[in-house]
Amino acid sequence: MSDKWWAKVLRLVGIVLMGLTAVFTLMGGAGTSCVAINPQGFGGSFTGIAPFQWLYIVFVVVTFAFGVMGARAVLLLIRNRANSYRYSVIALIGGTIVGVIHMLVSRNLRGSSMPVDMVTYTNILTLGIFLIYRFPGLWEQIGYGSPVQSNLTGMAGGLSAITSGVICLTIQYWMGATHTIGGVNYADAWHAALQLIGWLLVMAGTITLILIEDILSRKKVIAKLAGVFEG
Repeated sequence: MSDKWWAKVLRLVGIVLMGLTAVFTLMGGAGTSCVAINPQGFGGSFTGIAPFQWLYIVFVVVTFAFGVMGARAVLLLIRNRANSYRYSVIALIGGTIVGVIHMLVSRNLRGSSMPVDMVTYTNILTLGIFLIYRFPGLWEQIGYGSPVQSNLTGMAGGLSAITSGVICLTIQYWMGATHTIGGVNYADAWHAALQLIGWLLVMAGTITLILIEDILSRKKVIAKLAGVFEG
């Protein structure tokens, strides 16, 4: 595979976006569980979904399943497996379909579909990027699963972990507006768990980037020494 800089950047963007989408989808499934389990407990427009509680439980299970698929797709992309692209697209298509259905049902039953919209739009955005990557001329340069001559995939994994960790650490702030019911910010319902996961992801990503930098530095030193001896 070519080592063109723009191909490296696009590969990196794809993996990071896939990581963010997986995190959003997992959180979307987990977040819907509160309403699905106890639709009457939140009052207001949420009472409209009570007769369809079973359907929202299905949304929780299916959305979470596609989130897990998305997380596995990120690992496949980082490891540069031959089936990584196909698996990623399947996870994105599945997440998009269930998200669109969830949005339509919620808008019909309670007059709003937030915050499902954000999860769905993220899936659509990432799916669109991956489909564009398949265009002739781009795929030959970017193609996931093809031999790579650099540490780009490891760098993408580190950045994906860091950005996903930051989302876990800050989601209670920027999602509070759509998750505050009766004065309670339900985006912060799993504060301890999200903080722990967030810091672990940030640390894991940072360590990965440090190790990659160390490997690259050693390769440069070895290359210089080899040049000296050859000279």
